[in-house]
Amino acid sequence: MKFVDEAKIYIRSGDGGKGCVSFRREKYVPRGGPDGGDGGKGCDIVAMASKSHRTLLDMKYNQHHFAKRGDHGSGSNKTGKSASDLEIILPVGTIVSDAETGEILADLTEDGQRSILARGGIGGRGNARFATATNRAPRYAQDGIPGEERVINLELKLLADVGITGLPNVGKSTFISRISAAKPKIADYPFTTLKPNLGIVKFGDYGSFAVADIPGLIEGAHRGAGLGIKFLRHIERTSLLLHIIDISKDDYVSGWEDFKTVNNELVSFSSSMIEKPQIVAINKMDLPVTQERIQAERDTFGKEGITIFPISAVTGEGIQALMGEILEKLKTCGVL
Repeated sequence: MKFVDEAKIYIRSGDGGKGCVSFRREKYVPRGGPDGGDGGKGCDIVAMASKSHRTLLDMKYNQHHFAKRGDHGSGSNKTGKSASDLEIILPVGTIVSDAETGEILADLTEDGQRSILARGGIGGRGNARFATATNRAPRYAQDGIPGEERVINLELKLLADVGITGLPNVGKSTFISRISAAKPKIADYPFTTLKPNLGIVKFGDYGSFAVADIPGLIEGAHRGAGLGIKFLRHIERTSLLLHIIDISKDDYVSGWEDFKTVNNELVSFSSSMIEKPQIVAINKMDLPVTQERIQAERDTFGKEGITIFPISAVTGEGIQALMGEILEKLKTCGVL
């Protein structure tokens, strides 16, 4: 399935039904008087969050949503039927905002959460409502109130406890496939993941937590370079950042430089990123070249007070120790 995390749609709630002009016409009931009923309420448009939806693809190709109007009133003081809500199903983590004003209309963070985006119009009053002692036979009724219409922006931010970051081709996809049931694309040649992958991790007796593999960042990403800010938004809601670094590459300079490059992009995108707890893992310890360089990285990161965790996402080496550290950090954050 194609991953789509942005969409713009037009919505229009239902108009209220018209009030009715009617008079009683019954045998043996002289001067029956007005009995026109009210119109029914128009349909509300409601956003509902569902964990069964993972992308905004449906909204990308279904951009116009028109709700039904309420039924008109009728004689014998019968009120028109109100229209049922029109539900727009969106993934958990979607932020809904008004395209014109930028106002946040809904932040859907829980499965089943509902929020009204556009209210249906109220039905017009029938002529029975206008009868008075001096006007016993009103021959007019109200039209229903028009529904609301607006253009709204949809922005999906994945809800994950741990965000996995790093430069392209450091092994993030392999790592998430090792610790969860997620099945991202993995190959023995270099390529860049083009969509975030979300996995659920169950570790020992602890509760489960969600991890998101964020596509590789490059220098200048916050200005739109490479995949740009397209996926940076998905890191904003994470409680913990896991940096995965590859020091086996041919153009290797320093794992510390890679770490700073990624951090600079995160902070440039949002200053709140620097407040998140961070863990650093050096991947591909199954390669001799990584083993030769790891001590220099320990020394460099150690001077900054950062402990690094050597791992191999392929063989599983060091994964147990790293997961233990992740769990401790999540407990400190109050996630577990």
